[in-house]
Amino acid sequence: MSFVEYGDTIKDGDTAIVFLGHESMFPVKVQHGTVTQTKYGVIRHSTDLIGKKYGSKVTCSKGGWVFILHPTPELWTMNLPHRTQILYSTDISIITMMLELKPGSIVCESGTGSGSLSHALIRTVAPTGHLYTVEFHQQRAEKAREEFREHGVEHLVTVTNQDVCKNGFGVSNIADAVFLDIPSPWEAIGHAKSALKAEGGRICSFSPCIEQVQRTCLAMEECGFTEINTLEILLRVYNVRTISLQIPDLGKAAEDNSSTGFDSSNPSNQGSPCTNLQQGAVQFKSSVPLKEMVGHTGYLTFATKS
Repeated sequence: MSFVEYGDTIKDGDTAIVFLGHESMFPVKVQHGTVTQTKYGVIRHSTDLIGKKYGSKVTCSKGGWVFILHPTPELWTMNLPHRTQILYSTDISIITMMLELKPGSIVCESGTGSGSLSHALIRTVAPTGHLYTVEFHQQRAEKAREEFREHGVEHLVTVTNQDVCKNGFGVSNIADAVFLDIPSPWEAIGHAKSALKAEGGRICSFSPCIEQVQRTCLAMEECGFTEINTLEILLRVYNVRTISLQIPDLGKAAEDNSSTGFDSSNPSNQGSPCTNLQQGAVQFKSSVPLKEMVGHTGYLTFATKS
């Protein structure tokens, strides 16, 4: 099983996603002799999972059922264990595009955190690219290495436990892009410039506070970066649902129909406004924004090494 190569069959040791519904799913490590409890009953890994195809509908012990999905970076972002605050798909998508990443790209990242962005970067640069990710916290770095190994992507990533602001990324003049998600990114701009290739590399810094953005932009200018710009991505979700509204009383519709020669039995007149008026209500599809939605996540500052 690999997050960058699709596998057809569930195997012992795989990480799979148990899908109960769009708002309810969780990851599970498949192991012989292990069981997983769900609200629909027990899933026995040896008989219900191993050997089955990804996407299979599995019946639980209480008669309910779930789907078993192959993991992807998108599903992992929604279900990973949080060791830090993570980046979600809205910001991840613009980061991978604005950094101009593609298969074969070399990327430096700090800090690794819970690995949400890391998995997306690895999938984007695979199969010939590489991710160098730096994490200041030792336990988080070790856990990231373990997850990358379990997810079959350890050959595409190098995890380093050090302070990027003091020691840099451990590479020089090879990176196509650098991503910073640290409390004081302005202290790492010089190391980022050293890690980037000689000309044309891109850098992105994620910061939740505008004061951090201001200091980072000043540091980028001092280091000779160009095309500096900051943006913020705000996601607004709409629910599509059926709305039923009463039609206002505009007069005697029946008399108007008779006076104009309207024949409701005529097939050509079926579905006309007059027919709807006699029904008293009309149904239609409408998009309604959520009452509560995610607002500010952070500011993304991009620049290019000249």
